[in-house]
Amino acid sequence: MEKDGYEGLREQLEMLEWPAIYMYKFIVPLAGLDELLAMFDKEDTQTKISKNGNYASVTAKPYMYNAEKVIDRYKRASEIEGIIML
Repeated sequence: MEKDGYEGLREQLEMLEWPAIYMYKFIVPLAGLDELLAMFDKEDTQTKISKNGNYASVTAKPYMYNAEKVIDRYKRASEIEGIIML
C-alpha cells in the first residue's frame, strides 16, 4: 500500500468495529467553513465561531462504513487552506 502519512491513524481505525459513528474535529478559517461543512450532512455537525470571528471549530459525527472512508474525508479536508485537523 502506498504511504500517504495516515498509516498510524489507519492502524488505529482498523481496530474499530465498522460501520460506526466517527467524530471529526476541525478548526478552520471562516473562508473555508462552507467548503468543510459541504463535506458533512448538516445534522451531523456542530459549529462554533471564535470570539474574534476569524475561525470556527467544527465537530462532525457522521456514520462511516470503514477506515478508508474516514481517511478519505481527512484527505479532502486537508485541501482547505489553513485547516487544523484535531
